[in-house]
Amino acid sequence: MGFNNNPYSAYQTTAVKTASQGKLIVMLYQGAAKELSAALASFDAYDKIAANKIESFGRHIMKAQEIINELQVSLDMEKGGQISQNLMSLYVYFNKELMNVSIAQDKEKLAFILNMIKELTSAWEVAAANTSAAPQTAQQTLNIQG
Repeated sequence: MGFNNNPYSAYQTTAVKTASQGKLIVMLYQGAAKELSAALASFDAYDKIAANKIESFGRHIMKAQEIINELQVSLDMEKGGQISQNLMSLYVYFNKELMNVSIAQDKEKLAFILNMIKELTSAWEVAAANTSAAPQTAQQTLNIQG
């Protein structure tokens, strides 16, 4: 089925094109959480990853790292001040730890990072909702750092 014939794909493309900056950041966090959740699901009851799931596990970690890289690139270090600096440090930490998770297949560390991503998602959802309720003139001048 081609892109133009897939209503869900068309919906996603439209949602991304029309989303506010805050909503886009929320979408990135949600994507990272989805990938990390999928990676976490690769572990069995004994906290091991079966040989046939290792490649998939690595792909999910890599996709999450790519999303985190996109979040890093989106930071406005000049306007964002301390918040942007703190987020940059956090994103660098996430990617470093995810590299270790990928190598060591560390379920506990993966769950910890996933939890932190979920907390950030919730915070950004609140921020995005608050800015979307603002008058249009305020939205045009508001610059959400993230």
